[in-house]
Amino acid sequence: MSRYRGPRLKIIRRSKNLPGLTGKTINLQKARLDTDQFSSGKLSQFRVRLEAKQRLRFNHGLTECQLPKYVRIARKAKGSTGEVPLQLLEMRPDNIIFQSGMAATIPAARQLVNHRHVLVNDCVTDIPSYPCKPKDVITIRNHSIHSYGLEGRIRSTRNEKIPNHLAFSVLEGDGPKGLVNGFPNRESIGLDINELLVVEYHSREA
Repeated sequence: MSRYRGPRLKIIRRSKNLPGLTGKTINLQKARLDTDQFSSGKLSQFRVRLEAKQRLRFNHGLTECQLPKYVRIARKAKGSTGEVPLQLLEMRPDNIIFQSGMAATIPAARQLVNHRHVLVNDCVTDIPSYPCKPKDVITIRNHSIHSYGLEGRIRSTRNEKIPNHLAFSVLEGDGPKGLVNGFPNRESIGLDINELLVVEYHSREA
């Protein structure tokens, strides 16, 4: 299945606020009442796991084929099977650009990467899923800042809170830079989700 490109508010009304998908928020109390009108009885465990998987997929703009790959990698890696997929997603350049404040959403950051406006360690990359590593430096080209009207966004980023595993800087005569300090821990991942439900959902496919 391809990446979701439909109405974003429709998704967050059903899946609650997703900061990576859109900066808009909804009234959670009203959304809960709307959801209750269409659901009755006890939620099945399958539905609970499905909704957790969909929240993660929509927030990061993944296809149905991409998320299971991260889960399979996590099963073979050291550490928490639930936390490793989140760490891998956080280390993608599109997510680093978003978390550093250089783009308003992950889809906007992905567009910058796809259009070759992003450098990783001074090398152009057009692969949003490229696995970044600690000490990597992600930069947006100077001419791209003006082309996409990012000046105001970058100025406001200086006053925003950046996750602990990232650093953001703007040098005179140079483009904005995001530095990867290390792998993120669970506390620095802003998305409110139970990652174990995602792993449990995909375990039935194994």
